[in-house]
Amino acid sequence: MGTAREIELGKLRLGAGNPLFLIAGPCVIESELHACVMAEKVAKIAADVGLPYIFKASYDKANRSSLKAFRGPGMTEGLRILEKIKKELKVPILTDIHEPSQAAAVAEVCDILQIPAFLARQTDLLIAAGKTSRVINIKKGQFLSPWDMDNVAEKVESTGNKKIILTERGTSFGYQNLVVDMRSFPVMQRTGYPVVFDVTHSVQLPGGQGRSSGGQPQFIEP
Repeated sequence: MGTAREIELGKLRLGAGNPLFLIAGPCVIESELHACVMAEKVAKIAADVGLPYIFKASYDKANRSSLKAFRGPGMTEGLRILEKIKKELKVPILTDIHEPSQAAAVAEVCDILQIPAFLARQTDLLIAAGKTSRVINIKKGQFLSPWDMDNVAEKVESTGNKKIILTERGTSFGYQNLVVDMRSFPVMQRTGYPVVFDVTHSVQLPGGQGRSSGGQPQFIEP
């Protein structure tokens, strides 16, 4: 069992027995107005219940089911919008990176760099992210066991960066279905790093609508 690590993120303290925190926002930046409205409303809800809040939105969803699917505004415009939200609402920002070359530029704006689940074993990407010294949120691959995340975290640790979050988002179970093994939470907690549950992506049905992913949002709350 690893020593529980506390991650400092401005005024927020994550992990090591600190209160639950919320990561939420639109999966992808649909427009500047939409992202700003979402951020403001969710930040208010979180503040009203005293829940530390981190805004999340992607400037590019590079792993869409179909070539025709909307991916986002791109890195330059997306980072401009994320920086605006960060300055106006004073909230930490999380976004995905997909290539090592994106890490440094994204780290200039965002507080947390997220490694998408499909890329959880990409060594060069993990090392580039770790070298930014930002907090790194690694989503467990749908194809990985929870104990496989030890090796994944070690790749980031090799850069001297131990500001790591591990996120459970379900495991592939047959075609177009995901299942969450609740044992994965204590298994990943053995690393000492904070563990997050991505509930919305855990009820996703990858490729479930042919050219796009489906989902079962009715199961989010329970």
